Amino acid sequence: MRAVLTIAGLSLLTGQALADDIEIQVGIPRLDVAEYHRPYVAIWIAKPDHSVVSNIAVWYQQGETGEGKGETWLKDIRQWWRRTGRDLDMPVDGISGPTKAPGTHDIVLPVDKGIFGDLQPGEYQLVVEAAREVGGRELVSVPFSWPLKPGDLTASGERELGKVTLRLAGN
Repeated sequence: MRAVLTIAGLSLLTGQALADDIEIQVGIPRLDVAEYHRPYVAIWIAKPDHSVVSNIAVWYQQGETGEGKGETWLKDIRQWWRRTGRDLDMPVDGISGPTKAPGTHDIVLPVDKGIFGDLQPGEYQLVVEAAREVGGRELVSVPFSWPLKPGDLTASGERELGKVTLRLAGN
């Protein structure tokens, strides 16, 4: 009997620890094109009126190449640039990161600290926008209510973005 209770207790503790995080998955599809460049991607939380609550990530070319400095092209992420990007002094610690290769990329954030710790109950959107040199631009929104309920909330792009998922980790 004691062993059964211990196992049940461990399961509850493990479940609680996993549920303390928010997991965001962003798919970047592999495209069969002659000239491929990794996309610039911005991820943020917006209110229903599209005002920005908080930036989560901006992935861009952070070094300088023969084509110039990567920050020059951040304005190609048009919606993000108009709503918040042009007011930021890039790079921003904890938000900026290098471009990502095709695949699924995870961002894990704590529920009770930072962006989600300060979020008031209500309706929001997780917005992901991608823009690619010699390619297109695409924006995907995942509406959600805060506090987040267990289960996956997803949306998918058609070309520049793949599946975008928002979930409580461990669910």
